[in-house]
Amino acid sequence: MPRPPKRRVIAVANQKGGVGKTTSVVNLAVALALHGNRVMVIDLDPQGNASTGLGVEHGAGTPSVYEGLVDGIPVEQIAQRVEGIPSLQCIPATIDLAGAEVELVNVVAREGRLQKMIDGFSGELDYVLIDCPPSLGLLTVNALVAAAEVLVPIQCEYYALEGLGQLLRNIELVKAHLNSRLRVSTILLTMYDKRTKLADQVEQEVRGHFSELVLDSVVPRSVRLSEAPGYGQSIMTYDPGSRGATSYFEAAEEIARRGAKLSRRQQTNKGGN
Repeated sequence: MPRPPKRRVIAVANQKGGVGKTTSVVNLAVALALHGNRVMVIDLDPQGNASTGLGVEHGAGTPSVYEGLVDGIPVEQIAQRVEGIPSLQCIPATIDLAGAEVELVNVVAREGRLQKMIDGFSGELDYVLIDCPPSLGLLTVNALVAAAEVLVPIQCEYYALEGLGQLLRNIELVKAHLNSRLRVSTILLTMYDKRTKLADQVEQEVRGHFSELVLDSVVPRSVRLSEAPGYGQSIMTYDPGSRGATSYFEAAEEIARRGAKLSRRQQTNKGGN
């Protein structure tokens, strides 16, 4: 997969729970890392599911994203290497993170704590993927301020677009007041069941709404995808030949190639100016 000319920071967000945010973060990160990219996952959800899925320690007392946000501990001291994938790191989330929003309320520039943390990391990275909690609170705002791109997973089920308007409005607010670089770059369709007419209808509706933002790759509903986190693995390592693994590899490749294409276009425009 092509490597981006500069670090891409992508927040994976949707305030609806159960849409495949964490599954997407874990599997896209592993797919990118296994194919030549240097990747860091930041688990910003107090449930710590991304940490579980990557098999990194996140029990009470583990140095985590909480210490980075609240105490300003450098990334180098809280990031962990993912076993078996040398180019992949994860900053875990512990239960302490649940109190971070309250503790940050009176902190100056509280919305920019995560950005400061990421900017302070001097190591070489191609991608930073941020797993946002299923809410639009201060943690998610921190992710949106730190990121240049937002990836929105949408499940192919009833009420797929419910609440999406509020997320997009929040993104526009953050863009207007805190982070002018921010844009929704990617929509990923998840939990697609080709046996149902509903999945096809939802796909058509989402593609009609968001057109070129929607990846061609669609993630199927899969028992194997659900099983993998129980073994502290991504689907890429748990069952590399499965439909779930293939679909996430294709999605990661598409994200990488789209980013490279956009960078070339931007360079051309700069040259023209």
